[in-house]
Amino acid sequence: MSIQTDKHKAVFLDRDGVINEDHGYTFRISDFQFFDGVFPACRRFISMGYKLVIITNQSGIARGYYSEADFEKLTDFMLNEFKQQGIYIDAVYHCPHHAQEGYGEYKVDCDCRKPKPGMLYTAADELNIELSQSVMIGDKITDMIAGKAAGVKKCILISHNQTCVSGELADAVAPSLLHVRI
Repeated sequence: MSIQTDKHKAVFLDRDGVINEDHGYTFRISDFQFFDGVFPACRRFISMGYKLVIITNQSGIARGYYSEADFEKLTDFMLNEFKQQGIYIDAVYHCPHHAQEGYGEYKVDCDCRKPKPGMLYTAADELNIELSQSVMIGDKITDMIAGKAAGVKKCILISHNQTCVSGELADAVAPSLLHVRI
């Protein structure tokens, strides 16, 4: 009897600024606005054989702007919207910490807050993902640094209405998720 050990490839997606408009510490459903093209882009990634994993810094929790329960409620809403579009998100990982601005148990210099690669490593371990065959898509340089540190194949920077060129950290730049080419 042999055990299947084939690893999967994944598209790691930052949330705010990639999936939805970044209004700063988004935690209310009423403030959550999906970008145009997110659903067809995610369907395309799935059709290419990628798992979809969301990794998001949520320092608003550490700062006391909203709670873990608020984050979970919004995450449930978001995942349900994806599900209604026929899209399965394999996992959502979040970092609720902030080393300088956090309070109480959340004032931690952790390994999960991007630009550190902890969330990618955790996802790779828990979901049997081969990082060297995976892609990181984010809207901040910290996303690119985390992807590079984790050894992903490609880091793509979403640059909404900004002039930005690919360089040392971003392997490619796209104006939106819909325009990403893997």
